[in-house]
Amino acid sequence: MPLNANEREIAKPSPPLLSLKEVSFAIEGRVLLHPLTVDLRAGRSIALIGHNGSGKSTMLKLIGRQQAASAGTIQFEGKPLEGWGTRELARRLAYLPQRTPAAPGMLVKELVALGRYPWHGALGRFRAIDRQKVEEAIELTGIGPFAERMVDSLSGGERQRVWLAMLVAQDAACLLLDEPISALDIGHQLDVLSLTHDLCRDKGITIITVLHDINMAARFCDEIVALHSGRLIAHGTPGEVMTTEELVRIYDVRMDIMRQPSSGRLAALAQ
Repeated sequence: MPLNANEREIAKPSPPLLSLKEVSFAIEGRVLLHPLTVDLRAGRSIALIGHNGSGKSTMLKLIGRQQAASAGTIQFEGKPLEGWGTRELARRLAYLPQRTPAAPGMLVKELVALGRYPWHGALGRFRAIDRQKVEEAIELTGIGPFAERMVDSLSGGERQRVWLAMLVAQDAACLLLDEPISALDIGHQLDVLSLTHDLCRDKGITIITVLHDINMAARFCDEIVALHSGRLIAHGTPGEVMTTEELVRIYDVRMDIMRQPSSGRLAALAQ
């Protein structure tokens, strides 16, 4: 039986949050990202993986408008990225670099409050809604016990949660995280990725994270985008990407795939 108009509208897939078409990036004669085309949908936790120099951070910077693509087009929420105003984009898209700047003399709650800057500007008044968003971000990220402490007095894992809280206070629909766990011990890595997973699930935030560890990507992310030598070579669910054949293409290393008895999750182990 053919679908009626309402049923066809419901059956139609939602448009992508981000759409990259033939996007590339080159600098000083070196191609860091070859033309790639990919659509990324809203409300997903997405990992960008690959070996060092594969183009992961470059791709993230292009999406976050930290760099301009050499060619191709990037659309965010159906609108070309270059067509967004700076504050308008910051209200929808938040970027956390691999190396966060120092915050000397700043309290944790003050750093989190900086996330509201796109909403009130340099001369704007900090309103009740701004206070509410900061308090909500502090609660969601579990940093209340050290909200009155100096940022520089925190451990690496605690600082990373504070920066994530700032992005949550920014109230953006999409967070871009460049290797947020690279300098953390295993316990804090799990804490940070559990937090991002919960934010995606509970608040519907799209989170795109550059990761090195395929097992972390498979455990905490809904989708995996894999790059090799600046080229897109795989995009799918963890189950689709976590195969011996795919991981050889991504990492140039043969791995065994096993299912963990305690959780049922897939895990890769180098042979």
